[in-house]
Amino acid sequence: MERTPSVDALSLDSLSVDSWLVSAGRERRAGAPLNVPIMPASNFVLGAGRMYARNEGVPGWEALEEVLGGLEGGHAVSFASGMAAVAAIFDQIPMNALLVLPDDCYQGVVALAEANQIRRGWRIERVAVTDTAGWVRRCAAADLIWLESPSNPLLEVADLDVICAAPRRAGSILGVDNTFATPLNQRPLRLGADVSVHSATKFIGGHSDLLGGVAIARDPALGADLRRSRVLAGATPGSLEVFLATRGLRTLALRLERAQRNAEVLAERLANHLQVSCVRYPGLRNHPTHAAARRQLAGYGTIISFDVNGAAGDADGVCNRLRLIQHATSLGAVESTIERRAVHAGQGHLPETLLRLSVGIEAVEDLWEDLDQALAVR
Repeated sequence: MERTPSVDALSLDSLSVDSWLVSAGRERRAGAPLNVPIMPASNFVLGAGRMYARNEGVPGWEALEEVLGGLEGGHAVSFASGMAAVAAIFDQIPMNALLVLPDDCYQGVVALAEANQIRRGWRIERVAVTDTAGWVRRCAAADLIWLESPSNPLLEVADLDVICAAPRRAGSILGVDNTFATPLNQRPLRLGADVSVHSATKFIGGHSDLLGGVAIARDPALGADLRRSRVLAGATPGSLEVFLATRGLRTLALRLERAQRNAEVLAERLANHLQVSCVRYPGLRNHPTHAAARRQLAGYGTIISFDVNGAAGDADGVCNRLRLIQHATSLGAVESTIERRAVHAGQGHLPETLLRLSVGIEAVEDLWEDLDQALAVR
């Protein structure tokens, strides 16, 4: 029996965001399971609807895409990873195109763009996140405007409302990596972006147990193009991954509220710690883009970047002395994680002692006690 989408019964216009996260993407027919079951199938009996999982997907894709598409106000397409979603967007860019990327940009995105400099003759320009005039000026000439806001890991907030409203050349794409903000704190499509992208591995899944990505397009034609790229590249998420991502979405509002409250407390305390020389968190009044964050974000997020006094070895020592906070990469999960970002390739613009802390939902006093003891001079 065909799935009956909940969109017929529910509308984000009539529900709070919290209720939408819990209720959207569920079937409404009598006898249907409340959660779309995991279906480990690669092909289907011919004759109606699905034929092959790479092309039409497996049950569960629609639920994830319905929740996020409705939340962001566009047409959602799920992918095997966040980078697969980015690659599908980049796949829409023509030969000899001009790409504009932020100076503080996820290294995987930069590597993808640079790989196409030779293959497709792309030109790449880097612009400071805070150079709003520079972004506006380039909107008229660029084929792709790519923004991260807040950026990774310096947490700079772009003036998206101004940049998205700038005149752009016909056929160009303005994309925003919305992973750090989540769709609860920021909705780029409503500001005028063409596409918003998330690494579902992070806050959407929220439990460090899946790889996934989602792109949400404002124009249904772009959404169809992204689906076509997904099929051709085979960048399809598995049934287990979409099940876990949808389950994670159900508690996003609760997880974000708790982790964000923890982050605000920790950011203030770190800013006053004698062994910390700099704290970057959009909620701090002295943060360079605090004004933009107040204007555009519903919340300041759960990521804190801070510089430890001393050299790289001192920062590594802090990570190694932590007992509760996990020394691991990635972010956005229920557990707090920390890493020194300058160890990764393509991060030469970062201070050697910068630590990126993803704050989880643990008790805030336990987190602070762990940080304080790790920061103590040895």
